[in-house]
Amino acid sequence: MSKLYATLFSVIIVAAILYGTPVTANAAGASSSDFLSEEGTPPPGANDASCRPSDEHPNPVVLVPGTFETMERNFIDLAPVLKQKGYCVYSLNYGYTGSVPASGPIEDSAMELKIFIDHVLQLTGAEKVSIVGHSQGGMMPRYYTKFLGGDQKVDDLIGLVPSNHGTKGVAGLTELTTTGADLASCEACHQQSADSDFIAKLNEGDETPGNISYTNVSTRNDEIVVPYTSAFLSGNPSQTTNVTIQDYYPYDQIEHQNIAQDPLAFKFVFDALDHDGPADAKRASGIFQ
Repeated sequence: MSKLYATLFSVIIVAAILYGTPVTANAAGASSSDFLSEEGTPPPGANDASCRPSDEHPNPVVLVPGTFETMERNFIDLAPVLKQKGYCVYSLNYGYTGSVPASGPIEDSAMELKIFIDHVLQLTGAEKVSIVGHSQGGMMPRYYTKFLGGDQKVDDLIGLVPSNHGTKGVAGLTELTTTGADLASCEACHQQSADSDFIAKLNEGDETPGNISYTNVSTRNDEIVVPYTSAFLSGNPSQTTNVTIQDYYPYDQIEHQNIAQDPLAFKFVFDALDHDGPADAKRASGIFQ
């Protein structure tokens, strides 16, 4: 019988070669979680290949860092809290120009996100993910959902100061910001200009496509996304929530960069993840009127 099994196995291998059936990494015995190690050092609690979504939290959470940021730095506080709350948490680095992260063409970065999410869904067996992104990381996934089929694979898109409508320049200094982008060879910086062709294409037509819940959290002290209301999206209120954090926490003077480490901003993230639909700002902040 062993000779028969060996013959059958040989026939299967030969047939695969002759008829073009690919021998995948999994078939070759490689781990399907190899893509996680390729991303580099994750923030604490993220990229645990053994995590499987629970009935309570069926959607893995994908954390997407902002321009010039790595996942390790950007989500050092949020990732472990989400893990502690019972979510499967994943994150990636993307858009490298040389050694500079999240600076390449946003279209290419969105394709990297698409591939990463496909891997996460395959690894976990989940049907959809929820995305939490900071700055460019809150805006770039919209290209994925609008043009790369992500509308079928995303349940929540939560942006912390996302550059949804671009910026008029750091502190409103357009020319200085453009010069800095040139010096850094940052194509993504140019594309995040409020008057760029990329921003115009992204926001043409429906700003909130698909059956996705959109939550955008901004701060009046945002010195990068200017004006701060550029973070907000037009959409059905049942599908879209725009939050200015000082409307609910007047003494929270958080600015653009540190909002990704702000426990008060996290309240809106958790509310969006824990409930159907986008965040309910009053519920999240404990204000019931």
